[in-house]
Amino acid sequence: MGKLTAHRKTKDGMEILYHMFIKGDPEMERMLEEETLNAEIARRIYDLRTKAGLTQKELARKIGTTASVISRLEDSDYEGHSLAMLKRIATALDYRVEVRLVPCKRNGAEGRGQTAKRNLSVASK
Repeated sequence: MGKLTAHRKTKDGMEILYHMFIKGDPEMERMLEEETLNAEIARRIYDLRTKAGLTQKELARKIGTTASVISRLEDSDYEGHSLAMLKRIATALDYRVEVRLVPCKRNGAEGRGQTAKRNLSVASK
């Protein structure tokens, strides 16, 4: 008889999909990491703008761009976030941008020559 392994049961659909289609596939893991980062940046821009009580048009005016650019930056599918634009937004909202590179945590092991996970945070001044 083969060795029995205990499997933790879950009903979490995202976790099930991750294990079925992504886990163990380096390209899929990279894509998921990138899309997660894009969504986090978009959500953070939106949260900071709405917390400041600004419309997209008002924020755009403060940083010298258009409302459509702000809309695009707040779209989780947008992949063109630039550090320069993030700094302009942060400054307009009285924040600063901090970028940290931290080891990835994959399969319970940190580091081991794997690519660094980017972590963007916007901190108050």
